Amino acid sequence: MRFLPAFAALLPATAAALLLPPRPAAAQLLQPKPAFTRADSLRGTLSPLRSCYDVGYYHLDVKLDVKARAISGSNLIRFTATQDFTRLQFDLFANLQVERVEYKGKNLPFTREANAVFVTFPQPIRQGARDEFRVYYGGQPTVARRAPWDGGFVFTEHGPGQPWVATACQGVGASIWWPCKDHQSDEPDSMMISVTVPKGLTDVSNGRLRKTTPLKGGFTRFDWAVSNPINNYDVALNVANYVHLSDAYQGEKGRLTLDYWVLPENLDKAKKQFGANVKPMLKSFESWFGPYPFYQDGYKLVETPHLGMEHQSAVAYGNKYQNGYLGQDRSATGWGDKWDFIVIHESGHEWFGNNITSKDIADMWIHESFTTYSESLFTESLFGKQAGQEYVHGQRRNIRNDAPIIGPYGVNREGSGDMYDKGAVLLNMVRVSMGNDEKWRELLRGLNQQFYHQTVTTEDIVQYFRRTGRDLTAVFNQYLRHPALPTLEVRFEQGRMLARWIADEPGFDLPVRVRTRGGEYRLILPNTRFQVMDLPGATKENLEVDTFNYYIGVLVE
Repeated sequence: MRFLPAFAALLPATAAALLLPPRPAAAQLLQPKPAFTRADSLRGTLSPLRSCYDVGYYHLDVKLDVKARAISGSNLIRFTATQDFTRLQFDLFANLQVERVEYKGKNLPFTREANAVFVTFPQPIRQGARDEFRVYYGGQPTVARRAPWDGGFVFTEHGPGQPWVATACQGVGASIWWPCKDHQSDEPDSMMISVTVPKGLTDVSNGRLRKTTPLKGGFTRFDWAVSNPINNYDVALNVANYVHLSDAYQGEKGRLTLDYWVLPENLDKAKKQFGANVKPMLKSFESWFGPYPFYQDGYKLVETPHLGMEHQSAVAYGNKYQNGYLGQDRSATGWGDKWDFIVIHESGHEWFGNNITSKDIADMWIHESFTTYSESLFTESLFGKQAGQEYVHGQRRNIRNDAPIIGPYGVNREGSGDMYDKGAVLLNMVRVSMGNDEKWRELLRGLNQQFYHQTVTTEDIVQYFRRTGRDLTAVFNQYLRHPALPTLEVRFEQGRMLARWIADEPGFDLPVRVRTRGGEYRLILPNTRFQVMDLPGATKENLEVDTFNYYIGVLVE
């Protein structure tokens, strides 16, 4: 989650005879495509030097020097060869030094280009072989200027002489602070995270705390074990003189441990805020999406000096123990003031982003659209369906329609920030078009079951939605791959109502609800060619299109 800090202007929401969609300005359409560098390709492409090995396990062992703002340590990379090779690529930002790469007790030769490191083995690694190497590294990692919107370390204090350190690296990538195969398509099956910090401080990372070891020189090491696959950008360290609260939730798969790590001065606030939000969130999301995906690793909230991030089983929380998004309702409906945005949104990512992960960051809509939509479903769970629909409608105010939601592939680049709110609105339109809420719930639960702990593509998700009984490829393509909205054009000729879609995507065929004023809505099924529609009694003057639930333009002639 890295929302833009400001809200867009509120878009008109009423059904009207003439409602044209916002279109990109001519200057926007004529803008040249962004130029990408070889460094972008090295980071974003699953090249043969990266696809040749499948990571099964990491052991990240890092020591934090708070005063020097420096780190040092190693990462063991255990892998299975997917083909014969003698050379591979791992990733580490160039401002951090690779001290050596160790393999079977000997140092391997390596070269660097941009933020990529190329290692040569003394003999071929054969397909199917399981092997490992260890990277030793250190230096001063990138300091985030404005986490979580940019990546790196946050070094601050929560009081005089009270260090408070955290990492957040979604988008830019985990290799900004630790060496790994930094591509979302390859998640380790499990991981150990060992973090050594000055005595008196506590590190909280992903998974479960297995061991705390006092070390010489005034340091303490914390060993955290992750028992499930984890995407690289979720791996985090959080360091402060934390206090610990524990609780439990009886969920669909049994007892789920709840652990809260907060600053001492905020203990009472945490008890109240987390107590009011976490269990209702789990009840709602397990109902809509299926069991919490990481029972083995538990659920944690960790207070951080940045706003928040979906760090798997260790959700980063910095919303200052208040409802809304830093005290504001992003939907401007009043419903978003009734719950803590960061607890709800970032926890929603445990299902979408952490359980189901996009292979390429260009498909980050899979993470953000579903999770933003989860806010509406949570609102519905607490306050009823109408409240949830009002909330998702209110999210339109943040949509810019500035660029495609899907970004360019292979260069580690996301698409438009509309992946949040426009993506949520798209999913709600699919639900409304189905007209069967129980089947919709089954689809969402089935999605997390079908792709449990997997990495996926847009095509995988769109193909899954054939279970609605319709091929929604053109519908998803219009909203994900084109910035402009489709327009429903309606004409009345010789007592007949004709309708078609004006859209960028060939074959666009979204079912839409229409009615005569004051009547019951019914679905019509227009495509991109004019067809006669059956709506008895409809005229230009009394036709109403459901623009409350459908984010479209309407042109009635």
